Amino acid sequence: MEEQQRARSHTVTTTTSSFAENFSTTSSSFAYDREFLRTPPGLLIVAEIVLGLLVWTLIAGTEYFRVPAFGWVMFVAVFYWVLTVFFLIVYITMTYTRIPQVPWTTVLSTWFPSHTRVRFPPVVRPLPSTVCPSSQGLCFNSSAFVLYLSAAIVDASSVSPEKEGYNFNSWAASSFFAFLVTICYAGNTYFSFIAWRSRTAQ
Repeated sequence: MEEQQRARSHTVTTTTSSFAENFSTTSSSFAYDREFLRTPPGLLIVAEIVLGLLVWTLIAGTEYFRVPAFGWVMFVAVFYWVLTVFFLIVYITMTYTRIPQVPWTTVLSTWFPSHTRVRFPPVVRPLPSTVCPSSQGLCFNSSAFVLYLSAAIVDASSVSPEKEGYNFNSWAASSFFAFLVTICYAGNTYFSFIAWRSRTAQ
């Protein structure tokens, strides 16, 4: 009886989670792509983040809920600001090299202009030839441009000193910055279009 308990006490069963193994990083060093911030698309993305932050904080600091049109402006500004910050962090930290399960060529094609050399791990498979990665980048930037343009127009048309006099300056400034963000997204749409066109020409 004592030998059976002793035998049982020495048996150890271990299991590992394949989910945790798949998403573990292989390198403890912090990767940082400094060169991306020096490219025109990188500079435009930083401008989109800074100016977009100004747009929604200038509106959020007021009683914007009294003017229903500002709800649309806030939605567009916050939505694209969060997405742009997320994708910039993913690109700068080179997360796409650590998590090969995500189809990064589709997700981050917005940030991969034709002159950028992107080195994916061998696990990442290229997209089928019918799907061009730059077309998704073109779709993201052009949708941001169109929606931000509509939000900037709504923002500008909703600003009037008669409605809420003490909120006028903040709303007027947010309208100005919304048009600047629209120009930045238009610039990134142009760079995405050039990248898409150069890839389809090859």
